[in-house]
Amino acid sequence: MPMPLPFVDRSSSALPVQFVSQPKWRRWLKELSAARRGWLESLGLAGKAGDFAVLPGRDGKAAGAVLVLPAQPNLWDLGALAAKLPAGTWKLGDTAPVSSTEAAVAIGLGTWRFERYKAKKGKAGAKIVWPLGADKARATAIVESICLARDLITTPSSDMGPAELAAAVQALGKTHKAKVSVIVGDDLLKKNYPMVHAVGRASSRAPRLIDLTWGNPRDPKVTLVGKGVCFDTGGLDLKPAAGMLNMKKDMGGAATMTAVAGMIMGTRLPVRLRLLIPAVENSVSGNAFRPLDVVPTRKGISVEIGNTDAEGRLILCDALYEGASEKPTMMVDCATLTGAARVALGTDLPALFCNDDTLADQLIAAGQAVAEPMWRMPLFKGYRRLLDSKVADINNVSAGGFGGAITAALYLQEFVPDDVPWAHFDMMAWNNASRPGKPEGGEAQAARAIFTTIEKRVTR
Repeated sequence: MPMPLPFVDRSSSALPVQFVSQPKWRRWLKELSAARRGWLESLGLAGKAGDFAVLPGRDGKAAGAVLVLPAQPNLWDLGALAAKLPAGTWKLGDTAPVSSTEAAVAIGLGTWRFERYKAKKGKAGAKIVWPLGADKARATAIVESICLARDLITTPSSDMGPAELAAAVQALGKTHKAKVSVIVGDDLLKKNYPMVHAVGRASSRAPRLIDLTWGNPRDPKVTLVGKGVCFDTGGLDLKPAAGMLNMKKDMGGAATMTAVAGMIMGTRLPVRLRLLIPAVENSVSGNAFRPLDVVPTRKGISVEIGNTDAEGRLILCDALYEGASEKPTMMVDCATLTGAARVALGTDLPALFCNDDTLADQLIAAGQAVAEPMWRMPLFKGYRRLLDSKVADINNVSAGGFGGAITAALYLQEFVPDDVPWAHFDMMAWNNASRPGKPEGGEAQAARAIFTTIEKRVTR
């Protein structure tokens, strides 16, 4: 069930929330009554960005609230309101620093909580009047889609295996009247998805390929591919305990692409959408694939397994090759693929690899516009030799650890024709700590940037 949004259509008793820019704090403070000024000073507010206080009325009851914003605010600065406002009904002031729809998105995302396993749920928070002029349908589609992704990523693997991930996509497809097919277990071999089968066959929970299609076949084709490793032990190249601890999030790419699909369908973009998710659990058993095995791919080339813990690129290569077969106008994949990308860029900045400069520029511009930054990394062809194999067409890893995010992207590029505009995101898909609008837990990083890019490409 989607999380209920905190908005109401109207309320005559709603209390106002004022926004004050940090550089204007002192001037604003001087204009207050002595009583209110004394109240704020007693709370220790110094006018720092993020400072918040409820303003008292003459009767001692709440009469409004104030939020201090940085000199150049973005929508995330409003994301804290849902958590900070006390119970009651509130309305945004006339000087909100972002568009009404963006304000609604930020506030809505700030309400997300993961309480599935808690006997005692959190209390209902504040209600907020829809910002004047907000596109309610658009904001709702974005918030519900991202909250779904956060739920999927944060759910423990015991309750979020390949079957459960497929069920979530099927439920989303049913809501929007999309077609969803699922290829399971040994049928993957019959349907020529050998890599998905090889990686997932060791688990008691069968691997599968999830395939959602929606929209008018005559509209521009947009294909989304997401890494759906529901838990990653590392396979026979077993991870240490610390490295395995948060591997429930290794299907974060699949959840992110599901969120983008939800936004596309929820706003009814004029596209023919295809969502492909190879869903597996990379486990250890007697039939697990082994280091130095040679495994065929849907493309027909062979891969030497240099490391079983580089499994994400293996399942993605079959899905990417299938996705590219329809020659979409653009194709995007998201994956929690390499630690190398996190070392290079940290946890908040997804790495973008792209074979098309126009598409890359559009994604970066969209990321800046919606406060979802990313950083473009090179598909440096000089490193392709590092994936050479003496016994197969390609190895899934390079011999050394240098340039690991690049070599992973180069491996994926082998399965995407040059004439298909393609972008690959290597991401964390997790918030390590809570910040305004971004509670700790799973995160659909770059989802709104991808959606915005698709929207502009097909509606311009």
